[in-house]
Amino acid sequence: MLGFSNLDLIALAFFATSWVGYHYAVELGPHAARTLNMRMNLRRARWIREAAGREVRIVDTQVMGGLQNGTAFFASTSLIAIGGTLTLLNSTERVVAIFSDLPFVPVTLRSVWEMKVIGLTGVFGYAFFKFAWAYRLFNYCVILLGALPPFDSKDEKAMAHAVHETVEMNIAAGRHFNRGQRAFFFALAYLGWFLGPITFIGFTGAVLIAMYRRQYASDAARVFTYPSGP
Repeated sequence: MLGFSNLDLIALAFFATSWVGYHYAVELGPHAARTLNMRMNLRRARWIREAAGREVRIVDTQVMGGLQNGTAFFASTSLIAIGGTLTLLNSTERVVAIFSDLPFVPVTLRSVWEMKVIGLTGVFGYAFFKFAWAYRLFNYCVILLGALPPFDSKDEKAMAHAVHETVEMNIAAGRHFNRGQRAFFFALAYLGWFLGPITFIGFTGAVLIAMYRRQYASDAARVFTYPSGP
C-alpha cells in the first residue's frame, strides 16, 4: 500500500499502539496513581495550598514563570523541528540516494520517504500544539494564582474554591506539557523507521521501556516514599 511493505505497516501499528497504550497506562490505567506524573500532581496541589497560606506570593509567581519559560522553550523547539522536517522534503532525491548506498537499509521509494517525513512533521506538530496550549494554561494559572483571596481571608468557602481552580488549571497545564514531551520521545522512535521497519520496532520498544522506567522505576520516582496529603 502506497509503497509500504506489510512489515512497515506492522511497525507503524506497533508504534501507534505503543503510544496509545502508554498514554492509557500513565493517565487512565489502574496503576496510573503510581506514576511520577500523578505523584507530582499531588505536589502541585500541595504547592498551591501552601501558596494560599502565604502573605507574600512572589516566590510562587517566580516558580510559575519558570514553568512558562520551560514550556515556551519546547514550543519553540517544536517549530524548529517542524521546519527541519519540511526542509527534508526539498532534499528527497539526494537523501533517498544516500540511504540506498547504506548497508542493511532497504531501498526507499521517493513517495515512501515523503510520507514518512510528513508523518514525522505531524508528530512535531502535535507536540507544538500541546506545548502551546500548556503555555496558555500556565498563563491562566498565573492569573488564578493572583486571584487567590488574601491569606487571612475569613471566607473559607471562597478560598477553597479559588485553590481548587488554581490546582486544576496547574494540573491541566502539566498534563498537556507531559503529552508534548511524550511526542518528542516517540519522535525519536519514529526516526528508526527511516532505517527500516525492524529498526522502527526496536526504537519504539526501547523508547517505551525507557519512558515506562522513568514513570515507575526511576530514581526520581523513588524520591516519593509517601503520598501527599489532601
